[in-house]
Amino acid sequence: MLPSHLNGHSPLARRRPRLSAASPPATGDSDAAAAADAPLAEHDRIYFQSYSHIGIHEAMIKDRVRTDAYRSAIMHHQKFIEGKVVMDVGCGTGILSVFCARAGAKRVYAVEASEMATQAREIVKANNLDDKVIVVHGRVEDVEVEDKIDVIISEWMGYMLLYESMLPSVLFARDKWLKSGGLILPSHATLFMAPITNSERYEGSVDFWSDVYGINMSALVPLAKKFTSEEPSIEIIGGENVLSWPFVVKHIDCYTFKAEELKSITTKYKVSSMMLAPIHGFGLWFEVEFNGPSNPTDNSPSDLNPLDVIHKKRRRGSDDPVVLSTAPEDEPTHWHQTILYFPDPIEVKQDQIIEGSVKVSQSEENPRHHP
Repeated sequence: MLPSHLNGHSPLARRRPRLSAASPPATGDSDAAAAADAPLAEHDRIYFQSYSHIGIHEAMIKDRVRTDAYRSAIMHHQKFIEGKVVMDVGCGTGILSVFCARAGAKRVYAVEASEMATQAREIVKANNLDDKVIVVHGRVEDVEVEDKIDVIISEWMGYMLLYESMLPSVLFARDKWLKSGGLILPSHATLFMAPITNSERYEGSVDFWSDVYGINMSALVPLAKKFTSEEPSIEIIGGENVLSWPFVVKHIDCYTFKAEELKSITTKYKVSSMMLAPIHGFGLWFEVEFNGPSNPTDNSPSDLNPLDVIHKKRRRGSDDPVVLSTAPEDEPTHWHQTILYFPDPIEVKQDQIIEGSVKVSQSEENPRHHP
């Protein structure tokens, strides 16, 4: 089973179920059974099985930044949701489906591919919402529902936004069921990246081996460098660790984005170091916005100076769309930040230009992964 918690020295190992489903829809038991029994690729089987573990759901729900952002977004768009049909893609325990039902949705299709669908159905019933929330057990790509959908909601984001690639399932649901002018929550997502310095972490993982209880173990330093740099690390850093303004790796508009665009993402960057310090690697984080269909962002963050994006976020008022941020300067979430460490640090001076390119590609063996 994939672990439900990752420490700062662990590689990427798990995140949200892709686009799942959970319980016989109104179209009939035979369709639901067929969806639940549809053959799965091995990577899908392992993935969905991991989301049957309560620890994963506990970590996500206890993340108040995440859960409160979704609840606030639902209430922000309550007038649009009232009396409408909602699809919750990868509903897990069904918490977002319950939020939508309580906000006045006429019907909610809570789609979940893992065995957590069984508990989601019980939770719906325990909250007296089984007349509104239909738990559909199966992948969203395999299920059928009898309605066109007014609202799609999903917590599809993985580590560094794209790890696990659950987004294609949201896009599938959009193209198959969403009405023209429908609402997608979240509506936009932006992946940021910046050079970081973290001497304490590097010394604790690499330099540590030079003197262990008075024993010279420096022979392990090359292995430690290899281990540190060959896999992304999930950990929390602060704004003080970030050496420059971040740059935008990718901006995603969920109303128009195509799944094929995920296969390979390449961007060039050119930033200036804000201090004299060693670069130990690059940090990645993301933000998602919950904009309405008639209220798209005026500018794509990729067209804005990242400083302007940050200032815009800080100026948001109560009437502005809800933003869920995993940036180092914001309150930590269970996503933390994703760090790509170098084997050896690189010294830079204040105002020194750091430039290059970054490529994020979908794994051929497992399309959910972006190594």
